[in-house]
Amino acid sequence: MLRLRNLALFLLFSMCLPVAQAGILDSLSSFGDRIGSGTAKTFLPPDQAFIFTADAQDAGTLMLHWQIVDGYHLYKNKFQFELLQADGVKLGPARFPQGRMIEDESFGRLESYFEDIDIPVPLERQPGGRLPIHLQVGYQGCADDGFCYPPIKKTIDLVLPEAMAVTSAAGPDAGSSPVSSGSDMQEQDRFVQALINNGLAANLGMMFVAGLLLAFTPCVFPMVPILSAIIVGQGTTVRPRRAFVLTLIYVLAMALTYTIAGILAGVFGQSVQAAFQNPWILGAFSLLFIALALSMFGIYELQMPSAIQQRLNVMSQKQATGTYVGSAVMGFLSALIVGPCVAAPMAGVLLYISTQGDAVIGGLSLFVLSLGMGLPLLIFGVSAGRLLPKAGAWMHVIRPIFGVMMLGVSIWMLERILPFAVTMFLWACLIIGSAVYLGALERLPDGCSPWKKLWKATGVVLLMWGAMLIIGAGSGGNDPFSPLSAFAQRQGGGIETGLQFKRFSGLSGLERELQVARDRGQAVMVDFYADWCVDCRRMEANTFSDPVIVSGLSGVRLLQADVTANDADDQALLKRYQLFGPPAILFFDRSGNEVTGRRLIGYQSADELRGAIKLALGDAK
Repeated sequence: MLRLRNLALFLLFSMCLPVAQAGILDSLSSFGDRIGSGTAKTFLPPDQAFIFTADAQDAGTLMLHWQIVDGYHLYKNKFQFELLQADGVKLGPARFPQGRMIEDESFGRLESYFEDIDIPVPLERQPGGRLPIHLQVGYQGCADDGFCYPPIKKTIDLVLPEAMAVTSAAGPDAGSSPVSSGSDMQEQDRFVQALINNGLAANLGMMFVAGLLLAFTPCVFPMVPILSAIIVGQGTTVRPRRAFVLTLIYVLAMALTYTIAGILAGVFGQSVQAAFQNPWILGAFSLLFIALALSMFGIYELQMPSAIQQRLNVMSQKQATGTYVGSAVMGFLSALIVGPCVAAPMAGVLLYISTQGDAVIGGLSLFVLSLGMGLPLLIFGVSAGRLLPKAGAWMHVIRPIFGVMMLGVSIWMLERILPFAVTMFLWACLIIGSAVYLGALERLPDGCSPWKKLWKATGVVLLMWGAMLIIGAGSGGNDPFSPLSAFAQRQGGGIETGLQFKRFSGLSGLERELQVARDRGQAVMVDFYADWCVDCRRMEANTFSDPVIVSGLSGVRLLQADVTANDADDQALLKRYQLFGPPAILFFDRSGNEVTGRRLIGYQSADELRGAIKLALGDAK
């Protein structure tokens, strides 16, 4: 019996052996695939896939850098930073760059980094000499095809430079907000910090005041003639109540558009308004204003078809510019096309949305900011409705004035896509035409009124200004308010005035130029510019031409990132430095590292830039 039982077991084992062998071999093969044997893909060791380095950028900032090999990525939420030995030093919230959202098989939807990243970490410390610290850094990443590494921890020893003053960083409750330390805090970072620390009511009040201040910038001024055309476009009577409703609809549509565009820019890191700054859209919008201007001149009337008027029951309103729908559409288009300016308050809110992921608070802040920008427009609209008299002969005088203003807005937009000489010539044509309309070329009749003489004198002045613009356009001028500057420069021997930037494109172009500066031991100033950026043009004309600034930047490598095209390279460059559009100025030391806490967002006057250069570069020039 024992022999039979052993024989049966032997036969059973023999039958199962091939299956067992196959299973074992499959498991070994699978395991071999996992570790990179056979013909399966091999994976780099973690220290080669993610090359980590760190240094003390200054007395109050650590700069952590990861070089990420193609085909691998790091998870944003897996980063951990801890000081093991550093008496009297505390870590502030890290400034994480914008990542890319992915759907990970292991961890779900996460923000990840697929390219090299720099993470500045501010420090809180007291004044003192050089200080050694032990920093522990944790992170985790995966290969793009699904293979994931276990969490990685590194400990690195660093020596902080001497601190001449107290450096402070935001507390631990600040999350991962990009806030610089102490007095080096950037203006937009102050808005981020306020959004984090203040209550909702205080934040909204602060943003409303900021928007009110932004209302008096050139990005909002062109909305005045647009709104004027909407109100004057009534054609009959301009009742105060009607003017208020039309203006309110315009302002609310503008504010809502700014809010939606801002939230999308904060979440996706791309400016929606910048996408509308292409020649076709700007050209079409400019033609629309020309059509509205010609209507103001009485050449024709813009009327909706009678069938549509009846269906929409547009009570006693014939002109498209006077309808509620027209006001909303113009408010929407004005926000997207007329004023794509990035100022510190708006950049701060966008930065808050991108780092905190709180689109509700960010969206409310943007909406209230936009309402602050729209308040002067609302006051203007209501006052226009009260001050303008009833329909009558005055319409024949006031409508051409608004027609000229609409043509000015059209040329102002064409400046973004046409050469300076062409737009200077267009300004000359508009001004000379206005001079002729005022009677500059007509003889004054005997015994004419003083008003007639005043219009004649105004026309003559405009005629002379238009003539100077034509001369300036022919000599390469670019400033309608200083049309002969280029001509005078040529007569003076062609001496270059103003800062002379070297333009580059994309991240690779910036890295190449920074390497050149490192080799030469130069500090660097980088200006972010676009043809459609109104404040960029203002800075070129008023700020970069300042002699003190020109002399103060001698020896500094001057670079300019032209992001007019807003293509993939431009967007990658802006995202790398957490910018949402021009104008912006960044400073780099002789080692090619950005001087933290000293970047400038929005329009900068000559006085502001002079002070910023002194603080950012100091003895590095």
